[in-house]
Amino acid sequence: MTTPAPGEETFISHLIELRDRLVRATIGVVIVCVGLLIYPGPSRIYDIIAAPMIASLPVGSKMIATGVTSPFLVPMKVTLVIALVLALPWVLYQLWAFIAPGLYAHEKRLIAPLVISSSVLFMCGVAFCYFLVFGRVFKFIAEFSPQSIAVTPDIENYLDFVMSMCLAFGAAFEVPVVVVILVRMGLVSVGKLKEIRPYAIVGAFTLAAIVTPPDAVSMFSLALPMCLLYELGLLVAPMFVRITQAPEEQS
Repeated sequence: MTTPAPGEETFISHLIELRDRLVRATIGVVIVCVGLLIYPGPSRIYDIIAAPMIASLPVGSKMIATGVTSPFLVPMKVTLVIALVLALPWVLYQLWAFIAPGLYAHEKRLIAPLVISSSVLFMCGVAFCYFLVFGRVFKFIAEFSPQSIAVTPDIENYLDFVMSMCLAFGAAFEVPVVVVILVRMGLVSVGKLKEIRPYAIVGAFTLAAIVTPPDAVSMFSLALPMCLLYELGLLVAPMFVRITQAPEEQS
């Protein structure tokens, strides 16, 4: 039997380690998903997700399902997505545990805060969208609905809308991380970012107008946090660069 070369053996060991980390991450997601299936259950989870929409409808109104399997598949999809979000810290930890042994001390100080902050900010964006935006947006839309129209949203269309909005807000809340990465990599300075602040504000409102429904409430709800988080990134970036400098950069 041929003995593997040192380089090949190292590569195989890395593949095995990657496989183990992926398996552990998947097991974590599965455990969370099974827990959600047991309690509170897919139906209850969808009722919670649909609560902002139901609250904006007339008393006694419900959503509809136009597909034969929609009442079963849609709540299951929601449960899986929520399991992925809840298990995100565990998944990111497995990623960190895989790459950390090959990093220098200053690189660990660089990557660890970015991984943690990006996941926290994404969850904050999703929570902001659900608790503060959905209720106002649905109420605003319901007030403009003609009396001759019975508003009965389809559960699949509602799920698509909720997922796209949560993804948009989660991604928008990553603005400080993007600013920090740009400054840390030396692609742009903090001073330059301050100079282009008016263009960043215009870009935030333009992006919000594109990814959100055509109403002022949702547009301002996305654009204003992006502008504030841009300023937060400008404040944090210099401190982050100073803390994560390599020894040769400090000298």
